[in-house]
Amino acid sequence: MRGGSYRDGAVVVRSHDFGEADRVVVLLTRSHGVVRSVAKGVRKARSRFGSRLQPFVRLDVQLYPGRNLATLTSADTVAYYGAGIIEDFDRYAAASAVLETAERVAAHGEDPALFDAVVDALARMQVSAHPVAVLDAFLLQAMATEGWAPSLFDCASCQAPGPHHAFHPGVGGAACLNCRPSGSAEIDEQTLHLMWLLAGGHVAAAEAILAAEGGGHLGAQAHRLTVAHLQWHLETTLSSLKVMEQR
Repeated sequence: MRGGSYRDGAVVVRSHDFGEADRVVVLLTRSHGVVRSVAKGVRKARSRFGSRLQPFVRLDVQLYPGRNLATLTSADTVAYYGAGIIEDFDRYAAASAVLETAERVAAHGEDPALFDAVVDALARMQVSAHPVAVLDAFLLQAMATEGWAPSLFDCASCQAPGPHHAFHPGVGGAACLNCRPSGSAEIDEQTLHLMWLLAGGHVAAAEAILAAEGGGHLGAQAHRLTVAHLQWHLETTLSSLKVMEQR
């Protein structure tokens, strides 16, 4: 994108040092999708906004388009979501997965709804006792914005009404007895109900189910299915989700 400078809301996805004093900052913006930018001189001691350019910070930014990198000329902090996240491994890993997924999905273009979902997920992640459920809610909603959310009640292949007890991302989610392909996951119908709540943004209701369950079987199964569906459609494995599997 070329032309004059513009302002936009943004969340820092990641950054790395560039040259002697600059920093490359990858931003998820509300109206311009993913923007790779360079903040010049921010590693100098007298930099006005260098400390703000870190993940989990929501900014109001001024950007000037360039051939490969936009130039980040100002950044005002709107919200800092790191408190309550960076001190806790589970929250940090889940929040990192939110940002990585958003970057992959937003590569297809601008999506204000996706930006709002990221902001909502990070804010909820700070206080939730179930960060993985917050992550799964975001993943399901992000997939819906792309048009490949899983079917969670009717059979994804023949639309036979559920609930069903098989799931396979290759057919689009839940599958009936006649349509289930080889390798389908055997699932509890309550898992699909939990995923339906998360997909609809009813995170508090989903967290209540998880709190009552205690053991975490439904939540663990819902997470596995959600991640499998996401990575099937992205055709790649996300590093942040892989780290979570090693926990």
